Amino acid sequence: MRKLIRKLSDMRGISGFEYRLTDQIADMFKKYCDDVKIDSLGSVIAVKRSNKPNAPKLMIEAHCDEIGLIVTSITDEGYLTFANVGGVDERTLPSTEVTVHGKEDLWGVIGIKPNYLLEQGKTAKLKELAVDTGLSAEKVKELAAVGDSITLAQSVGRLGKKQFSGKSLDDRASVSAIMRVMKNIKDLDIDIDVYAVAAVQEEVGCRGGKTTAYGINPDMAVAIDVCHGITPDNSDNAFEVGTGTVLSVGPNLHPKLTDELFAVSKRHGIKVRMLGRYKLRVTVCRRHLYQYRLNICTHQLKLWRFQMLKRQLIC
Repeated sequence: MRKLIRKLSDMRGISGFEYRLTDQIADMFKKYCDDVKIDSLGSVIAVKRSNKPNAPKLMIEAHCDEIGLIVTSITDEGYLTFANVGGVDERTLPSTEVTVHGKEDLWGVIGIKPNYLLEQGKTAKLKELAVDTGLSAEKVKELAAVGDSITLAQSVGRLGKKQFSGKSLDDRASVSAIMRVMKNIKDLDIDIDVYAVAAVQEEVGCRGGKTTAYGINPDMAVAIDVCHGITPDNSDNAFEVGTGTVLSVGPNLHPKLTDELFAVSKRHGIKVRMLGRYKLRVTVCRRHLYQYRLNICTHQLKLWRFQMLKRQLIC
């Protein structure tokens, strides 16, 4: 499982550029599933079928894209300006190592004015930052172009015995959990068709969640994403790391499926926590399944995310 999390998180594919990794994810699902495809938007859909005709369909979904940047211009000096793709925290970007995915992958560092030239107490804005590759302007313009994607260069690291840090555990850790599920049921005789989905473009509008929900039209769905662990500067809407998987509870989540998830967790000794959802929250497929497919039982599981500066930790 640790090797799987590392492998998935180290892949590079921001929203809209998931084609860099979806073929690999599809190949990994093929070992455990009867059929695997990549839909028109780019999401990976894998299914383990039952032997019964017209069997109920269960959809288990997580997103495979990551936040990142996109090149908006190349200056006369060869610096790359950029915009964010997804919810990038601009406070964390100065001095960050990045990879620009042009005709070749280019290593670079995000530069900023020296501190003594900045306004006191001011946080740098995206428009004040640029990627320095160390190459000549001519070489940069040869290898990179406006529209190229940029990913953070961090790789997965171990923190202690049970914890990880990395750039895209949101939500590749959840994709790894779904792969483990499909591996565990590979040789079982099941009564339902189980669809595993690695959805694209969640970070920019939950788009893959929409299209796969309509394409599969499941009877039940479980969406898996990350949530926040308690940090020294934040204890609101967060949970102590290591105290269990978080189950969302609320009017937008089917009560019978919610009760069953808690019952199964208790039966198998799985630690769980509860997160109340009193209104619809735009995330993954859950909103679209509930709002537009009202006959579908839906639920959301949350894995731990501990985010401080540019790193994430999951246990």
